[in-house]
Amino acid sequence: MITTNRFSTLVFSEQFNHPLIQKTVSQSLLVSKDAVEQCIRKSTFSSQDLPYLLSPHAESSLEILAKKSLALTRQRFGNTMQLFIPMYLSNECFNTCTYCGFSLEYKYKRKTLTKAEIKHEASLLAKKGFKHILLLTGESPKHVSTPYLKEAISIITPYFSSIGIEVQPLEQSDYQTLIQAGADKLTLYQETYHKESYLKYHTYGLKRNFNNRLDAVEKGAKAGFYNINIGSLLGLYDWRYEAFAMAEHLDYLTKKYWKAKYSISFPRIQEMIGTFHEPYPISDKHLTQLIIAFRLAYPDLGITLSTREPKSLRDNLAPLGITTMSAESSTSPAGYSAGNYEEQFQTNDNRSLDSIISMLKSKNLDPVIKDWDMSLMPN
Repeated sequence: MITTNRFSTLVFSEQFNHPLIQKTVSQSLLVSKDAVEQCIRKSTFSSQDLPYLLSPHAESSLEILAKKSLALTRQRFGNTMQLFIPMYLSNECFNTCTYCGFSLEYKYKRKTLTKAEIKHEASLLAKKGFKHILLLTGESPKHVSTPYLKEAISIITPYFSSIGIEVQPLEQSDYQTLIQAGADKLTLYQETYHKESYLKYHTYGLKRNFNNRLDAVEKGAKAGFYNINIGSLLGLYDWRYEAFAMAEHLDYLTKKYWKAKYSISFPRIQEMIGTFHEPYPISDKHLTQLIIAFRLAYPDLGITLSTREPKSLRDNLAPLGITTMSAESSTSPAGYSAGNYEEQFQTNDNRSLDSIISMLKSKNLDPVIKDWDMSLMPN
């Protein structure tokens, strides 16, 4: 992994080391069984152990590693599981992305919520019991501008204790505006950290700028976001490459912007979009290995599991390192008030909030709807 000086003036894209990541993947594939067994006997781990934890030979030790992951998660996070709900403000998008249901190439009627519709959706979700919300959009600066996002956040602030955003990459000043409006968490996925593949999937629009997306999270950190969530869309490239790239990004951020809390997500492409089908599918077993490895290597890292995954897998993974789960997710604008607009992708766990809470309690986990951490932060 890269060595980062917190006082360095270089941004992440200027330090991103593709050859080193490729080399680390190759080394991980060649790790011996003896080396893995020696590694898993350790009582504590770091990112330097990821090549061992993500190696093929580590697969046969997943049960042992899962027990370590479960114990470490309970030690660091107690029995809590934070729950949130996503709310889509718009499916307008000016990008052509071959894997996405919002891609510009799909000629359907687009929708951006009005102020009244935003308030209506927010009130419905608040009545369900949610206090932690994630606002999402397509990437259309014309329709979903910073002033629009600021107003949307202001409208829903009375309903929720924590508001996250997952929108197009913005400038530091824009992020500061949204923080002042009430946003406290930034989610931004690189999609794939493999630049050649990135350019193949993103054929038109501002999103085609690989480095701009790579550096946007850092702009959010500079702006003052307290919670930052990164990730890759698994299936676009080799999962081990994505894992080591995410680790490099995480190491950079935690060393340079150490005051923030970081989390990571591992969303998988689960269905065919148009003619697109994931070229690098990742199995349930490898996803489990990935989650366990990051929990052990980063003890205080938040790990999010979305409703992209089927309910049986979510139930099994919940105790093994997950700290945050979504529930009752809709991926289209006005999706909670019987709106009939195109969705970004299909979800695979459609259980109600009450059902998710019951499942978690059956596993001796305590569902948390309010982000108490944020209530302790100074204004």
